[in-house]
Amino acid sequence: MKISNQRVEEIVNFVEGLNLDQKYKKEFTNKKIKNILYINESLTHSSANSQINYEKLEFLGDAVLRLIASDFIKNKYPYMKVGERSELRSHLVSDQWLGEVGKKIEIKSLLVIGKKALRDKSANATITAEATEALIGALYESLTILEPIKAWLIPFWDEKSKEVLADPHKKNYKSALQEFSQSKGLSIPVYKTTEIDKKHDNPKRFFCTVYIQNRSIAEGWGKSMKQAEKDAASKALKYFENNIIDQ
Repeated sequence: MKISNQRVEEIVNFVEGLNLDQKYKKEFTNKKIKNILYINESLTHSSANSQINYEKLEFLGDAVLRLIASDFIKNKYPYMKVGERSELRSHLVSDQWLGEVGKKIEIKSLLVIGKKALRDKSANATITAEATEALIGALYESLTILEPIKAWLIPFWDEKSKEVLADPHKKNYKSALQEFSQSKGLSIPVYKTTEIDKKHDNPKRFFCTVYIQNRSIAEGWGKSMKQAEKDAASKALKYFENNIIDQ
């Protein structure tokens, strides 16, 4: 893949802005072209280049991410049960988390995307998450060791794990609501969701009502059906903290 001097400078500046240990940044800031090309590949969407894009590095990044997230949890929470570790890890490697990291490092400003994909606003969050995962793969391909990547991600994981563990339902509101309803001998929650607006970034694009025993329990909103259902489930759980449903 040919790469312009301007693009090299953009990538060097981008990596310089990452919170990597300085001795590992030199693998990029000294303009080692092989490593620069890995980063460039991780920042290229298939709509811009069907042959060389972030898909292979995303696949690698997924494996790297799961391994170092597992190691982080083992060291941070040594007495946590295996089931709880698995549940926490699902949050620390999720598309939502990857998207949050991508926004913080402003990965979107370096992404190379085709015009058609660029117009598809609904794909923005997915592309950001995928590119961030591919970036992790590119860093491993360049450095060939896990430690500096884990050290870079630990502050993001510290923040997310505290948020998840502070929540009694571990952010899994739909699962928690179903478990609660079944434990009380109630019907499985039913979600009815309606698209209110066509704008992809509208936080009230979808409206959801959750029913138990054919009774409306709570309502929720979200940019996606999934978010709206999650919001409704969260509010339903809060409702049950202070109320008992008639069976």
